[in-house]
Amino acid sequence: MDLFSKKPDSTARTSKSGATYRTISQVAKELDVATHVLRFWESKFKQIQPLTRAGGRRYYTADDIALLRRIQSLLHDEGYTIKGAQTLLTNEKKQGASSNPHAMLTELKAIRALLSA
Repeated sequence: MDLFSKKPDSTARTSKSGATYRTISQVAKELDVATHVLRFWESKFKQIQPLTRAGGRRYYTADDIALLRRIQSLLHDEGYTIKGAQTLLTNEKKQGASSNPHAMLTELKAIRALLSA
């Protein structure tokens, strides 16, 4: 911002991405689930760790959203139970998701959904 002008410099605003962090309501709308569902998944899946600010406001990164899409796919599309999805995600983390073609396919679908949104 130029000290003598009243208008902010447009390049100063574009240096930060507005989509870096998303609130719980934005993520819930994007995934078409209620906010309480996201809070419940947080309590069941320790891999979900959104940034929490004063007052308990949650801010999700793109990685958090991709993980939430993966969990949603496992629970709603693939028919996993919560316990089964927890086990699968834990095992994938131990051995690396790239060694599991099914996990890779699901992850690529989540990425495609993010890019098309």
